[in-house]
Amino acid sequence: MSGPAGEGRPAEHPGLRRAVAASAIGNATEWFDYGIYAYGLTYISAALFPGDTQEATLFALATFAISFLIRPLGGFFWGPLGDQFGRKSVLTMTILLMAGATFLVGLVPSYETAGFWAPLLLIVLRMVQGFSTGGEYGGAATFMAEYAPDHRRGFFGSFLEFGTLAGFSFGALLMLGASLALGDEAMRAGGWRIPFLIAAPLGLVGLYLRSRTADTPVFREMEAAAEARGQAHAASLKELAVRHWPALLTMGGLVTALNVVNYTLLSYMPTYLERRLGLSTQEALVVPIIGMLFMMALMPVAGGLSDRVGRKPMWWFSLVGLFLLVIPLYHLMGQGLLGAIVGFALMGLLYAPQLATISATFPAMFPTHVRFAGFAVAYNVATSLFGGTAPAMNSWLISKTGDQAVPAYYMMGACVVGMIALCFTAETAGRSLREPQIGATKPLRPRLLRGGARPS
Repeated sequence: MSGPAGEGRPAEHPGLRRAVAASAIGNATEWFDYGIYAYGLTYISAALFPGDTQEATLFALATFAISFLIRPLGGFFWGPLGDQFGRKSVLTMTILLMAGATFLVGLVPSYETAGFWAPLLLIVLRMVQGFSTGGEYGGAATFMAEYAPDHRRGFFGSFLEFGTLAGFSFGALLMLGASLALGDEAMRAGGWRIPFLIAAPLGLVGLYLRSRTADTPVFREMEAAAEARGQAHAASLKELAVRHWPALLTMGGLVTALNVVNYTLLSYMPTYLERRLGLSTQEALVVPIIGMLFMMALMPVAGGLSDRVGRKPMWWFSLVGLFLLVIPLYHLMGQGLLGAIVGFALMGLLYAPQLATISATFPAMFPTHVRFAGFAVAYNVATSLFGGTAPAMNSWLISKTGDQAVPAYYMMGACVVGMIALCFTAETAGRSLREPQIGATKPLRPRLLRGGARPS
């Protein structure tokens, strides 16, 4: 139920804030890896790949994309396990694998020392990261959503993406700080490895937080009810495909829009600003960091607003705004350092309503017994095909066409896909995750209510 405090609203679960922290730090660990990889791309490509600078950079971007091709396998593997054995058990394993693989990247020998073993080892470790991430993100979002009170799911869920930006920014700042402190020569000689090695303690902190947090109340209630009936509580992938395919397709369309923008803005932008727009290495690294810090401040605001106006209005604002303004903003970024900062920040402002509401929107599209699997499969398949490949695809298309605005066109196309999917998405703000299916095929009328939208 919704309503002002003291008028039927349930109290916060006592473990809510710890659950939020435990979820967010896993996502931060994942994006910490993306941050140091994106911001250390020049050094990584020179150290671990053959060929000239352009060829080595393209190889490094392709290796970044490889981990995303493995993510669906992780989703198919971890998702059903999370619905059967619990969210917490899976999240404990995925954070260990993610942090361990990132740490080991810092120990990979150079191409000069090990030859083709160097890129091969990096590819294997990126595959391990992709496999573990296939369960991490869907599990963390589900974990957070099932702990949050229905009328504040948007607000608390936004901290998962706060963790995304914090992890990416932390990784980026570490790589940038190391570059400034050590100098280019020392970074190429091995200084780029230092940020990767910091992943180990980060993962241990996440593991500690998760070990001290009970599984979600929603999952434990479902498990107890299934045991009382003497039935299995987790569905098969076959049931997910047969009964919940509309939600899978709808979420896949939304994720396509979300992650083409996400990986173009966060992962590819430093390379784009330096190699395509001519900013210095330091300028190209600073611009997205400023933009991400700005976006971090917007996350709780956008998440809380979605509890009041609904998730769909937030997504409409974001998708339509990006479609209309992304080309002018890319032209603005081409006008120098100040233009790049302002253009990136404005794109971040338009993108924030999507990013802030992921954990509130996507888990609510599936019933509890297939929620982890449904989220993991739909999210990772779409991300694998269209999100993680965006940096390499943008770089390749620019080299073939010579058009520096290719990333803008790519984002516009993804926004169209997202708008089509949004037409088939139900409004779920304020709806209980304990309802059997709140689905994605019958749009509901959004309501502007004090404290959030009430269940029908």
